[in-house]
Amino acid sequence: MSQPIRVLLAKVGLDGHDRGVKVVARTLRDAGMDVIYSGLHRTPEEVVTAAIQEDVDVLGVSLLSGVQLTVFPKIFRLLSEQQADDLIVIAGGVMPDEDVAAIKEMGVREVLLQDTPPEVIVNTLRRLVAERGER
Repeated sequence: MSQPIRVLLAKVGLDGHDRGVKVVARTLRDAGMDVIYSGLHRTPEEVVTAAIQEDVDVLGVSLLSGVQLTVFPKIFRLLSEQQADDLIVIAGGVMPDEDVAAIKEMGVREVLLQDTPPEVIVNTLRRLVAERGER
């Protein structure tokens, strides 16, 4: 049997709302994934360090505060510096459509907004990890 998918869910920046990310964490756990939630007010450096130390497959960044266009370039720079480019990065939360397109161009694999059904979130992570293959 293969290892469960490992996911780090993070809240980066000053956003203090985490109900949605906690619901996602529970959904992923119920689907058999190993989930780590970083807590509120994390920096890009803390999140990348934790993702590497925990050897996760997926780094999910939940944002409601509108900082996606500054946070993701930092995250991708840090991942590159740590030779962790194979980490799948996804985004969630609330953001305008034009920002969704921009962060996907940066390397975010999927953006799962606040109204994404739980089963779609689970299936998306499974698909992304399967597409990437073994590390």
